[in-house]
Amino acid sequence: MTKFKRIIFKISGEALSDGKAPISPASAKLVCKQIADILALGVEVAVVVGGGNFWRGRTSEEMNRATADHIGMMATVMNALALGEYLTASGIPNKVVSAFPVEKAAETYFIPNAEQYLAEGKVLVLGGGTGAPYFSTDTTLTLRACELHADAIFLLKAVDGIYSADPKLDPTAIKYDEISYDKIIADNLKALDLTAVAMCKEFALTVVVVGKDEPNAIIRVLNGEKLGTIIK
Repeated sequence: MTKFKRIIFKISGEALSDGKAPISPASAKLVCKQIADILALGVEVAVVVGGGNFWRGRTSEEMNRATADHIGMMATVMNALALGEYLTASGIPNKVVSAFPVEKAAETYFIPNAEQYLAEGKVLVLGGGTGAPYFSTDTTLTLRACELHADAIFLLKAVDGIYSADPKLDPTAIKYDEISYDKIIADNLKALDLTAVAMCKEFALTVVVVGKDEPNAIIRVLNGEKLGTIIK
């Protein structure tokens, strides 16, 4: 039995795409299958949805940053609504909420309601980022983890954990099985952005960093397999 009872993780917008259409039924159904497997372990699940399949504000250098971020937040709401529909079609109870107010499309995020949905066994699909510009997905994850009392955050990254340096650039980089927030800050490691690191440290959050291409990574960690890097 897994030691984590409530987890939160991010699904990138690209995870819902097939590289051609922004939202692919086959890709969305695969995500739903993975979520169903997690639920089968008796774990409560909250999902932060990204928007990169529609918009990447960081690449819009000629646009006001706040405007670009608001467009990105709306993109995450579109993805959250789509994921909610595919979860429903898969027979998985869920509730889509948005930090970015879109009253006619989704309920606005409200902590007591969100906690109730999780307690009822529904997958909580979180769109709209933090609801404010200038904050990353890492910060959204840590903020929601604090608010919803998640036992762990799962970060799915391009590499399979945290290294002493970028393993793509430095073949001597050492992978950490476990690491502290103090060491991440002292060594200036780019595991999370600084706002998220500070919040995780202050609230003693457990973060598991695994490779996004690792098959069934979250399920394997929940089943006790040592995978990726644990930040404590």
